[in-house]
Amino acid sequence: MKIIFVLINVFIFCFNVYGQHQDLKEKPKIWQTEEKNVTDTLTLLNAFRKGKVNGHFRYYFSTTDNTGDLSDYYANAVGGGLRFETATFKGFSTGISGFYVFNAGSADLLQKDSLTGQPNRYEIGLFDLTNTESLEEVNRVEEFFLKYQKNDFKIVFGRQLLNTPFINLQDGRMRPTAAEGLWIESPQQKKHSFQAGWIYGIAPRSIGKWYSMEETMGLYPVGVDTSGVRSKYFSNVKTQGALLFNYHAQLGNWLDIQVWNVYFDNVFNTTLVQWESETKLGKGKLYLGSQNAVQVKVGDGGNADPSLAYNQNKEPVFIFGARVGWKNKKWDNSFNFNRIGSGGKYLMPREWGRDYFYTFMPRERNEGMGDVTALTLKSLYKINSRTSVHVMAGQFFMPDVKNVYLNKYGMPSYTQFDLDIRYKFGGWLEGLEGQILYVRKWRAGETYDNPRFIIHKVDMQLLNVVMNFRF
Repeated sequence: MKIIFVLINVFIFCFNVYGQHQDLKEKPKIWQTEEKNVTDTLTLLNAFRKGKVNGHFRYYFSTTDNTGDLSDYYANAVGGGLRFETATFKGFSTGISGFYVFNAGSADLLQKDSLTGQPNRYEIGLFDLTNTESLEEVNRVEEFFLKYQKNDFKIVFGRQLLNTPFINLQDGRMRPTAAEGLWIESPQQKKHSFQAGWIYGIAPRSIGKWYSMEETMGLYPVGVDTSGVRSKYFSNVKTQGALLFNYHAQLGNWLDIQVWNVYFDNVFNTTLVQWESETKLGKGKLYLGSQNAVQVKVGDGGNADPSLAYNQNKEPVFIFGARVGWKNKKWDNSFNFNRIGSGGKYLMPREWGRDYFYTFMPRERNEGMGDVTALTLKSLYKINSRTSVHVMAGQFFMPDVKNVYLNKYGMPSYTQFDLDIRYKFGGWLEGLEGQILYVRKWRAGETYDNPRFIIHKVDMQLLNVVMNFRF
């Protein structure tokens, strides 16, 4: 009940919070700098003089309350950064951004739980997961790119922020995931548009350095392989990078079609077809959606030695999702369904981003699993232009925790409840945004009295309080 007491006090202090988690169809808004600025300056010097500077400061409090005698944790992190992008010169511009993070008072996040030997899961992610010897300071260059833009056609080369179903911001800690490579976008306001890119580097969320696509594999916990032993693919994946492609069709005012494909060289290929439609119903709109995806193994799954491969699936994995909802200016209510087939584990490196499923709920994922059925109810209420409350409840039926072929992380079936409240301040506090996220998860499957299948997974509560200031 400790976390309930904290939640009540924080709720009294700072009720009223804004917005949802960013939709994967939206452009990155970490710095809120996306503008239509294609008017050329006359000289290279003026391009720099007329450039734009943005700043972002962030405070993040996180605490986890595990059941019984299992360890509890808390952490406070503060950070800030600056971004500069030049004005355009003959269609070209360049930009750079960097960010720092400091530990502002936390529990001993390196102390493993005495009953299970398991490390902290959530709070340590506010700092650098790859530098656990020092959790005091994190610094990284986040963007460094050259961009050409003409009439909303855009080519970006270098380090940048992307939001796709497979590589996305997943900004649930201090800093988001960033990508390095070549990215091309056609004008998105057209009825038919496309995006494509070759990505060869990633700076994962919660990590201060940049890595090749090979090196990213296994920076986060690796789970178990199909034989039940700890996966050995870290530092053993052989690949040249990932090729992404998106085709978007807006057919009239009622049908939106997205086709996404990611070819991860020598590891897997994943194709997603998503269609969404909406029509007037009463004083609002009824909307429908469908997600159909298939993932197949490519090459040797990452390594010629099967015991070192990332992808050990023997069959294709099929995913089907659907949703139905109704929305108006105040409400957005939906019922969501997702099914991952039993041919193998659905794999997508967690270092790259979060799940794109309609049933996704913050602070848990279904990646690394097969034979999963998920059902969620989501309700968003916009109190006013600054304030919203988002309530989510879900039931997730997972394969047995001992089924190592289909359950990579030993995650039991679970029930989850999320309360996400956000607020945009005004007046002399313009630019300041607040968020309270409360998560509760209950076990709904067999754990065989093994606390390793419980800690940080089920029978737990999580509270995040986040403040952002952007200029």
